[in-house]
Formats: sequence, structure tokens, C-alpha cells
Amino acid sequence: MTTHATPTASGYRLILDCIQEHEIQRADQVYLTQPVGQGQVRDYTWRETLDEARRMARHLQSRGFEQGTRIGLISKNCAHFIMAELAIWLSGGTTVALFPTESADNIRFVLEHSETRLLFIGKLDNWARQQSGVPQGLACIALPLSDAPALQPDMPRWENIVANTEGLKGRITRDTKDLALLAYTSGSTGEPKGVMHNFGVISDASERTVALINERTGNPPEHRVLSYLPLSHVFERSKIACWSLVAGNVRVFFSESLDTFVKDLQRARPNSFISVPRLWLKFQHGVFAKIPAAQLDAALADPVKGKVVAKQVLASLGLDAVVSAGSGSAPISAELIEWYRKLGLDLMEGYAMTEDFAYSHGSLPQYSKPGYVGRALPGVQSRLSPEGEILVKSPGCMVGYYKRPDLTTEAFTDDGYFRTGDCGHFEPNGMLKLTGRIKELFKTTKGKYVAPVPIESRLNNHPMVELSMVCGAGQSAACALIQLSDQHQAQRQDPALQEQIELELARLLEDVNATLNDHEQLRLLVVMNEPWSIENGCLTATMKIKRNAIEASVHQRLNSWYAQPDQVVWA
Repeated sequence: MTTHATPTASGYRLILDCIQEHEIQRADQVYLTQPVGQGQVRDYTWRETLDEARRMARHLQSRGFEQGTRIGLISKNCAHFIMAELAIWLSGGTTVALFPTESADNIRFVLEHSETRLLFIGKLDNWARQQSGVPQGLACIALPLSDAPALQPDMPRWENIVANTEGLKGRITRDTKDLALLAYTSGSTGEPKGVMHNFGVISDASERTVALINERTGNPPEHRVLSYLPLSHVFERSKIACWSLVAGNVRVFFSESLDTFVKDLQRARPNSFISVPRLWLKFQHGVFAKIPAAQLDAALADPVKGKVVAKQVLASLGLDAVVSAGSGSAPISAELIEWYRKLGLDLMEGYAMTEDFAYSHGSLPQYSKPGYVGRALPGVQSRLSPEGEILVKSPGCMVGYYKRPDLTTEAFTDDGYFRTGDCGHFEPNGMLKLTGRIKELFKTTKGKYVAPVPIESRLNNHPMVELSMVCGAGQSAACALIQLSDQHQAQRQDPALQEQIELELARLLEDVNATLNDHEQLRLLVVMNEPWSIENGCLTATMKIKRNAIEASVHQRLNSWYAQPDQVVWA
């Protein structure tokens, strides 16, 4: 059995050592840029960032917390998310970051399971509904921009504490084996699991990430990035927060809100940008809403005007300065990657997990092919099990699942490879192609397995389709549940437009089925009425579909849909 690996230089610097070097050597360099409303921003230099973090760290130590105490953090992305984590680390604690959209029940589970002793509460949209998840008596501190004090006026505020506390002095170190963070999985398949990462792992993986990004970008004097994917998730934590903390020559901008996102992006003018497939798709749909796909294709094909048009499109998205563009967290279609590359954006796909601190496989200019997630990154080894499961051994590998040694044992092979649960195959040059999750495979009455992800990718390429989910276990054939794009969702109430959408979806069904084997072909498309969202429990915090939740919500109606003669059914 072939094992794929790429050699790397040994040794790494601890992340806290890097941070404290930047505090001295880059003291007056702007590190964080935070929108504060009314179109205004507040810049924080490295000196200011560490000054606030050191002051809060002293306060945490004054509470008598023992080494490794779990300290919670729930907030949308903001400058003080990073400062709070630095304060936790400098004080000797371990961060437990919760998704800002988490339900009250999940908040309670994570805080109680992790034995969190204090909770930082930042900028949130629904704290009034979430606050009941905080266990009675748990100490809380409100970050700047938090609405929590409006509901609990006596809650201590970050600003007041740092204004009245002297910061920790001198160089602070942590052992490589100290736990830096517990990353609770988003729970797409059940109860969240606490993934343990120590300082050695996050330092090693982050330094390797710095080297890779510098190789792709030529290491400019200043990297500019926009942080908007949840920092509570390892993808953003690794590729934005920890990368910037190790690299130093990074300026991190934050987004104020969904309504200001385009302005925030245009302010940042990032030269590095990462996103998830659903957002790459939404960006494309936004372009198509202004310029029909056929018209844009014709303009891009013009040898004289094509480059100008492409530059204008990227500028409208705020991506015209991007040198390094990446997609991760879920599979992205090859066609969508090719579309961005036609615009001149060299979009690269990667593959990793919470359990390997987002350091596993990635595309590089010399190893990049739409539909593939690249090769094993330096220091990573990967192979396939006899069943076709991808097995990975990464420098970013977790210590284990918190309080679940049984799950930790199940997650690894006898020789230390992590069982990803994903299926795939390798090209002779080591390029990896994902083909789906093992647990997502299902059989129809035809008796052969159907892999949903490749079919969903074909469906999602259509401008009308925002998201799709293929299902149909035990049915005569598979079907697909469809969520329309925002533009077309708004048109479904118009009978004439609905008829046009139905005809177009019927053609899509025919086109997709023509590419599939007989046992994979779809019997029908079901157009869902209610959009899937994080709030209604159909999407994870990183906008992946929750298959179990969606299937449970349609279970009782599935047979009636199959009983209809139509190829396109309106739910």
C-alpha cells in the first residue's frame, strides 16, 4: 500500500515565543483593524494588543485559576477574540471557544463538559436567546462591542478591567504539552466532541502554514486578510489567527456585519483570502445577478476586453488584490474553481479536519487540478485503508477527544494514522480526490451504494441552486433536495417564473443523470420551501449541511414526493 508524504525541515518556534517577539520587534505595526460602527475602525498595534492581553491575563491569574483551567469564549470575529485568547494563554489557561450561533442547549453542554470556569462574551446576534445556556454562577466578562451588559448590567467589562489592572511582565512560556485549546466539533452528526490541541501541535502546524503561504505569495511586506469565518472553528483559527500570530507581518481586518461585508472586504483589499464553498458559490451568484452567466462568459472570451472585465468582476467582490485564494471545510466543485480561474483568481482547494488543526492536504501551483484537494503537505503522511478510507498522520494531530478515551482509540489505526471517515483515491503523483463520507453512502433498492457528494457538486454548479442534498436510502432511486439561490427563491411565488424554474431544473436533472451510472441516477428534484440555515439546525456553523437533521425533517413527506409523477416537486 502506497503512503504519500512530503519531507519538511524539522523544528518549530512556540507560538507564544513568536507573539512576544512581535510585541517587541513590531511594536508599532498595526496588527488588528476592528470596525466600531458608523464606518469607523479602531486599529490595534502589536504593542497595544499584547498590553491589553497581558492586563487581562493578570486579572485571570488573580482569580486563582490553576494551570490549564478551561476558560470559555463566545463571540463573533473581532479583535478582542484574539486578545482574549492571548490573555487565556498568557495566564496559563486553555481556551474553549464556542460558535457564536450555538444554541443554548449546546452552550450548556460545552461549558459543563469542558468544566469551564469563566466565560468571555463578545459581539453576538442572539445572546438574549443563548444566555440561558450559561450555567448558574459561572463568572462572565463582557468584551467590547458585547450586548451582554444590557441584559446583565452588573457584568464586568473588559475595558474596565484592563484600565485598572497592571499587565503581566516579562517573557511568558508554556510547555509544548500544555493544552492550548479545546475545539468542539460542530456536531453535524451528533453530540459535539472536544478536540484537544496542545501548544506544540498548534505551533508546529502554524509555522508550516506560514512557510506554505510565503511560498505562494512571495512573502510580501504585509499580508492583508479579512477574518469573517467563525474563529471558533479550527479552519479560521489555524489559517487566520494562529498563522498571523506566528508570521507577524499580517494585518487582520474584521467584518462588521453581513450588510457591510462587501465594504469591509473592499477596505481590507486582502492579498490572501480563504472561504468555504457555499460562500464562493454565493459570490458567483451575486455576480450572475448583475451579469447573466452567458453574457459574462462571452465577455471573458473576448481577447481584447476579457482581462478588463475579469478585473472589474474581482474588484466588485473586493478580491482584485488577492494573490493566494483558498477553499476548505467542505468539497467545492471543479467547475466553480475553473470559473474563478477564468477571472484570474487562482483558487486552490485544500483538505483537513479539526482533528489535524487544518493541516493535511493542499494544492500548490505545481500540484493543482480542479476536483482534487492537492497533495500531502510537508510532514504529512496519508494512505487509503483497504475499504478506501483516507488515513492521515499529521504534525497537527490532536492529543485526543476530551474525556472520551474510547473515541480517541477508535479514531486511530494501530500505527497512529487518524481515520478521517472520508473516501477518496490518490493519483500516482500523490494528488488526492475526495469521493464522499463513508457514513454518507447509502443504498437504494437497486442494491448498490450511492455517494451523495459528487452528485451534489454537479447540482450545485447550476446558478439556480444554492445547496443540494442527495438522499433516498431504501427507495427505488435516489432523489435530491434543492435549495434555490436567493434570487430564484424570491421568484417562486410568481406562477410564470415558477414554471420557468421548473423547466430549467428538469433540464438540470436530465443533464446530471446523463453523467451518472444507472444506480446513481436521481428520480426527482424536490425544491425546498424553507431555506436551510444555521438557525433552523440544517447547517453547521461552517455552513455544511446537517444530513441527519434535514432527512429527519422530510422523512414523513418523502414517500408522497416519490408517489408523484413529476420530476420536479415543490415542497
